[in-house]
Amino acid sequence: MAGHSHWAGIKHKKGRADKERSKIFSKLSREITVAAKLGDKNPDMNPRLRTAIHAARQANMPKDNISRAINKSEIVGDKNFESLRYEGFGPFNTALIIETLTDNKNRSASSIRTILQKNGGRLGETGSTSHMFNNCGIIHIEVNKITEEEAFEIAINSGAKDCLKNQDFHEIITIKEDFYKVKTELEKKIDNFAYSAIEWRPVDYLSLNKEQSKKMFDVLNALEELDDVQNVFTNANLEIN
Repeated sequence: MAGHSHWAGIKHKKGRADKERSKIFSKLSREITVAAKLGDKNPDMNPRLRTAIHAARQANMPKDNISRAINKSEIVGDKNFESLRYEGFGPFNTALIIETLTDNKNRSASSIRTILQKNGGRLGETGSTSHMFNNCGIIHIEVNKITEEEAFEIAINSGAKDCLKNQDFHEIITIKEDFYKVKTELEKKIDNFAYSAIEWRPVDYLSLNKEQSKKMFDVLNALEELDDVQNVFTNANLEIN
């Protein structure tokens, strides 16, 4: 899947079973709860919460689930979730960045380390792989909502770094620090985005053949199964059917 580092890009296209769907809802709920706890419970006043709710809607999470996740922020005072990043290597020397939202960093590190070691990889030190990626904001606007010229003009005027045209969407790229500011400006002109998130995009891709990709899929899926893991990014250019 050249040009797209986010493992979620592949996940969503493969379809999800009920069990996997439940797992996704659980992760999204945790992000909504933490975002609401750390900021305003009104998404209009809290860009992180607004982004989390949008992601939940994209995953077809019911409105009641979203409301419960927001309300839960008032009763999780005894749990302090931390956003922690782990860096490491998967099979075939692929680079990984694993983002977690956890209340037990020892548990998270141990679980991630076990999966990587079982598959010929290893957990690295902070900075061991992040230098191979750019941390940036990504916003997708469907092509039928706006012309290429309009997308470029809005992106530049909003302070974005770049605007690219794909088959189904315009991709607006920002530096990480400007993501919410640019997104807020874009929301004044676009009522809904196809996708928006802060990603780790690899500087260079490592191409894997079909057999290697299958092994890598297994590792990525195993990492995604961990409750604490929110996002997994890799520099692997996976070959998919």
